[in-house]
Amino acid sequence: MNEQMLKNDWAEILKPEFDKPYYSELRAFLKEEYATETIYPAIDDIFNALHYTPFQKVKVIILGQDPYHGPNQAHGLSFSVQPEVKLPASLRNIFKELQNDLGYSIPGHGYLIEWAKQGVLLLNTVLTVKAGQAHSHKNRGWEIFTDQVIKSLNTKHDSVVFILWGSAAQKKAEMIDTSKHFIITAPHPSPLSAYRGFFGSSPFSQTNNLLRKAGLEEINWLLPDKKEYLS
Repeated sequence: MNEQMLKNDWAEILKPEFDKPYYSELRAFLKEEYATETIYPAIDDIFNALHYTPFQKVKVIILGQDPYHGPNQAHGLSFSVQPEVKLPASLRNIFKELQNDLGYSIPGHGYLIEWAKQGVLLLNTVLTVKAGQAHSHKNRGWEIFTDQVIKSLNTKHDSVVFILWGSAAQKKAEMIDTSKHFIITAPHPSPLSAYRGFFGSSPFSQTNNLLRKAGLEEINWLLPDKKEYLS
């Protein structure tokens, strides 16, 4: 839960955060929580979004709320699950929109690592959660930390597409310089809100159009077959 856990260029960028009082309090809180409760994701997976998508590679960020709170689901990438895990409802809705937007068949798995490797930062606004209790680690300090991630991305010379799904993610919009970067917003893809404007929002084609406009390589949103990950 400190800078030693970051192995790429994010380590230097975020190093000042680990010395701030809010993070010391967050670290103490998480130490107690992991020792006494079931917390997701596993402690070594908390920063996976940053591990898989170095700062210099970020072209797109998909910002969620907090991790899945069911067993075996969260692994540190927003909306993603391991290949053998049943698709959560929000991710199934994301794939429905992907199908509507680009015509791709709904994947047989929810492992989004290939998106992350292409420069899609799959980040939540809060990086941990207590089992079965959504938003249970809200207002403990993670929001300050992820604010700094957003502010750091805002300094990038190349344009970044910020995909903000749901009100928690959209609160970050005020930090983004829209003269240089792009923002795509929609309701959260959960079953409670997907029909209020998430479906039909075409975030994937919108993103690629914006990347192309900025002279950047588009994202291949088509995921590999599940069998590539199960051996």
